[in-house]
Amino acid sequence: MSDISERYARLSEDFAGTVAAVPADRWSSASPCEGWDARDVVRHVVDTQGMFLGLVGRELGDIPSVDEDPRAAWDAARAVVQADLDDPRRANTEFDGFFGRTTFAEAVDRFLGFDLVVHRWDLARATGLDERLDPGDVRWAHEATAPFGEQLRGNNVCGPELTPPEGADDQTRFLAFVGRRAW
Repeated sequence: MSDISERYARLSEDFAGTVAAVPADRWSSASPCEGWDARDVVRHVVDTQGMFLGLVGRELGDIPSVDEDPRAAWDAARAVVQADLDDPRRANTEFDGFFGRTTFAEAVDRFLGFDLVVHRWDLARATGLDERLDPGDVRWAHEATAPFGEQLRGNNVCGPELTPPEGADDQTRFLAFVGRRAW
């Protein structure tokens, strides 16, 4: 298992834990993502896994519906991506990506990993769950997003950078960087 595969496994498990903890009556709660409720956050994360598989000619296949069972949908989607990351041939499949020639594993690490950190917070915020993120994941995600430049702000990836309060912790500064108001 590569570092990328291990990181994805951990981040996807953290996201799964948050999905599993959402109270049944909170799925329609508004999220920090404008126009999305909690279920939409999970739908986006599931759909994004499929989008990245599509970049290398693969697909999620027949997975459960996010509307019927968000946890089952997420577990099925992440299992497909994890299997590809655990297979060196599939993980190293090259394609022309957003930032030039890259591999499936590098793209997953660069974008999907960051997405899992941010959207785990979005889902927790929307549903009243524990919003604390692992400090190492916060540092890693902040460093991973820095090279995105203005592309981070386009195509509805992230909102405008916010100014965090003076003395803000790393998590608050990172969330402000990606357009989330955590205070």
